[in-house]
Amino acid sequence: MDLVVGRIVRAHGIRGEVTVNILSDQPELRFVPGAKLGAGARSLVIKNLRWHGPRLLVTFEGVADRTAAEALRGTSLVADIPDDEELDDPDEFFDHQLAGLRAELADGELIGEVTEVLHLPMQDVLAVRMPTGREVLVPFVASIVPVVDVAAGRLVVEPPEGLFDEANQ
Repeated sequence: MDLVVGRIVRAHGIRGEVTVNILSDQPELRFVPGAKLGAGARSLVIKNLRWHGPRLLVTFEGVADRTAAEALRGTSLVADIPDDEELDDPDEFFDHQLAGLRAELADGELIGEVTEVLHLPMQDVLAVRMPTGREVLVPFVASIVPVVDVAAGRLVVEPPEGLFDEANQ
């Protein structure tokens, strides 16, 4: 299964290094020398990496200069993970585990279906497609999504007032 684990932000320096925005809760597993990551139609192999303050700087095999690094700007980095891999924390989930879940209120009323997990700078957000076809963005925080039951194929949403009102869309 493919999992987006990062996005190349920009080139750093003149020797092919790039700044990577990490989208994985397990960067220590995904970003190691020798790791092979999908990058669109090609694969990139991590040659070297280092932390520069809060930023991860990565050098890939075959990317030797700034021009080659700049060509990768905006590229999503995808790791191939086993279908049965699980996270250590029971309150964390892979995106593929959440996509397709039935979103419902505490009383069981159907709200819609989770179509995507968006990793935004401040927090993760669930894109929920309502039966009408309208999409609503639901902050993925415990106070709003208190129950996630992957085995049962559902999650419970306790929306703040107005989240699902037509006027707010």
